[in-house]
Amino acid sequence: MTTAAAADSNLPVSVRGLSKTYRVGFFLNKQVRALQGLDLEIAPGQVYGLLGPNGAGKSTTIKILMGLVRATQGQALLFGESPDRPHVRRQVGFLPENPSLYEYLTGREFVTLAGRIFGLSGHELDQRVERVLGEVGMGRASDLQIRRYSKGMVQRTALAQALISGPRLLILDEPTSGLDPLGRRQMRDLILSEREKGTTILFCTHIISDVESLCDRVVVLVGGRRVQEGSVQELVSAKAPSVEMVVHGLPLEQLQSLGFAYEQAQQLDSRVLLRVPDSDSHGLLQAVISKGGRVSRVQPARFSLEDLFLDAMKQAGGQTVGGEIQ
Repeated sequence: MTTAAAADSNLPVSVRGLSKTYRVGFFLNKQVRALQGLDLEIAPGQVYGLLGPNGAGKSTTIKILMGLVRATQGQALLFGESPDRPHVRRQVGFLPENPSLYEYLTGREFVTLAGRIFGLSGHELDQRVERVLGEVGMGRASDLQIRRYSKGMVQRTALAQALISGPRLLILDEPTSGLDPLGRRQMRDLILSEREKGTTILFCTHIISDVESLCDRVVVLVGGRRVQEGSVQELVSAKAPSVEMVVHGLPLEQLQSLGFAYEQAQQLDSRVLLRVPDSDSHGLLQAVISKGGRVSRVQPARFSLEDLFLDAMKQAGGQTVGGEIQ
């Protein structure tokens, strides 16, 4: 075994140069890139987030990792092996974005069926079903037919089936999408509970607050490309310093004509809120005063992951989905 292969075998997820092109159109004569040269590695026990707008390539990445879609180029490995291998799949639990459950089964029956598919039986199966249903908060409700479930109950039941095999890796596609605030909080608590057990978790989302509260590391995807990667703190801290100031006495249009590259320019009643790179702050202050304006506040700007995310989309030229190949 080579050194690189040995290293990959220790990683729950290893992706190198991953690209995916879909053929579209009535005659399938057009091609659209969903992923372009994606690289990522997930260490054991990490909660790793794929953050991006709809169409950024998050779900395509997960489908390739689950063996549901073939990559056009590149390599995706789980525990150093192909996702197609049955013994690899048994180590992975998967929660799709919109779980489709057998609605005339009860939750307990559905999770039991999932356990049997994984080769469980007898007393061990009964014990695991009881345990995972309890962990996801579906104790009594598990004996109701799924057609009577709320969105949150369906999500929790689908998570129970993902946990039934005792996976080393949990892959979650938009796990909190469509849930009310209470349901989102409960789903986040379940994910944190799995992290405490040492389970490696990969989940994709477009909900920034979920990433901030859950992830050890995050990769930002825009237009099928990786544009940022690191911990939330690393990503926010790496951004160049900026300054915010509140200006009185000058209209927004006049301020915009001064020639500064504003990161933010917003009318607030009779005031204007401006954000500029720190290197431009002194020049802007002098320009405002020379034009007869007044500045009531100057302070370092505080950046969030949302600011970083929006900047990444601006730098991508507004292209949030994979581009068509000419």
